[in-house]
Amino acid sequence: MASTSANDKKPRVLSGRQKAAIFLVSLGMEASSDIFKHLREEEIEQITFDIARLDNIESTDKETVLREFQDMMLAQDFIIQGGIDYARDLLERSLGSQKAGDIINRLTSSLQVRPFDFIRRTDPGHLLNFIQGEHPQTIALILVYLEPVKAASILGSLNTEMQADVAKRIAIMDRTSPEVLREVERVLEKKLSSLASEDFTSAGGIDSIVDIINSVDRSTEKAIIENLEEDDPELAEEIKKRMFVFEDIVLLDDRAIQKVLREVDATDLAKALKSVDTDAQDKIYRNMSKRAAALLKEDMEFMGPVRLKDVEEAQQKIVNVIRKLEEQGDIVVARAGEDEMVV
Repeated sequence: MASTSANDKKPRVLSGRQKAAIFLVSLGMEASSDIFKHLREEEIEQITFDIARLDNIESTDKETVLREFQDMMLAQDFIIQGGIDYARDLLERSLGSQKAGDIINRLTSSLQVRPFDFIRRTDPGHLLNFIQGEHPQTIALILVYLEPVKAASILGSLNTEMQADVAKRIAIMDRTSPEVLREVERVLEKKLSSLASEDFTSAGGIDSIVDIINSVDRSTEKAIIENLEEDDPELAEEIKKRMFVFEDIVLLDDRAIQKVLREVDATDLAKALKSVDTDAQDKIYRNMSKRAAALLKEDMEFMGPVRLKDVEEAQQKIVNVIRKLEEQGDIVVARAGEDEMVV
């Protein structure tokens, strides 16, 4: 009778947590610790318990887990490239119908694919040509499902009246039913209804339009706010409270300004201060050495007249630095209208 080698052993039936434990051990300490940073505390405790219970990992178990992980990642890549049907077709060719079906079912049971997935992979210029003739409500619905930078690019390319209309519709948008999403996708000749959740999808709102406006150029930002102030002053005020514009630099404390100044280019700073009031300028000067402040004033004087567009671009660069530092937790930004202090 032929002997059975270790490689001939059949893999055990493993639970999800056991698979996760084997996978993490197989990756090694450094990679596993990076993954742990993205897990919840209770998940870390559960997986750590299963790792502690591992004695020896059979080669068949390790091979099965790693192959399953590879298949899942491959399937997810296929979904991103061309959707569920595309992924299923490619997997069936390489893995067979049953295994492909199992993988797709496991993915789609937990994967929430956002509507308009195909649009997020489309060049903003082409997308603009595709949607600019649509109703403002349709454009608003599409923009809230895009990354803020891409949505900002499209919003900035619309005419001024349309910008304000679309911005308002995004700000007051709350929940959109799956039926409406499917109808919009159908009109856009893209069949994505199978990817949309059956639950009502939350999108839009004040935070959404603030993210988009924060990413547009300064001229577009000012035009949108000015039009909203005329059309809906209360909404405009609520949006402004959640935004940070260059003039709000006076709201930063001295330590925050000093951190910002270390990150910005001197030429950009000189241009940015050309069009602001003396309060903002004095706030900057006070947080610089006397020599640095004198050099800055000298640069501004010798610079002469500067185009408004260049001033706004320089201000936007500095605002972007402030927003980045805030996101990193390096500074605290008090928005206009906020009374509470962080201590």
